[in-house]
Amino acid sequence: MQERRSFPRKYLMFYSRVFNVKTGELVGHIVEITPTGAMLISETPLETNVNYHLKMELPDELSSKQFLTFDARSVWCNHDIIPAFYDIGFQLQNVPQSDIDLIQHLVDAFGFREH
Repeated sequence: MQERRSFPRKYLMFYSRVFNVKTGELVGHIVEITPTGAMLISETPLETNVNYHLKMELPDELSSKQFLTFDARSVWCNHDIIPAFYDIGFQLQNVPQSDIDLIQHLVDAFGFREH
């Protein structure tokens, strides 16, 4: 299968919580992120091909903002290597340049392994 990512994938050294803005519910924890996509680990599977409005907690030392809010479409959902969890892939949508820069800063500061 041909790789379609335009940014290298990096795992993060922390698992920031991600919430559904509409419901306030915890969706999962960020495992990896790029300016175009993200992977979360969750205790609950999500339906694919659904648009979500999400907010991710940001580390205090990264930004004065507490959260990064973004729109994302769920594109896949699979069981994690640990059967009680699910890995969920999202495509980020309509991300403003200032948030792209923040995501890149997050990856640079907290990313540890490219795939």
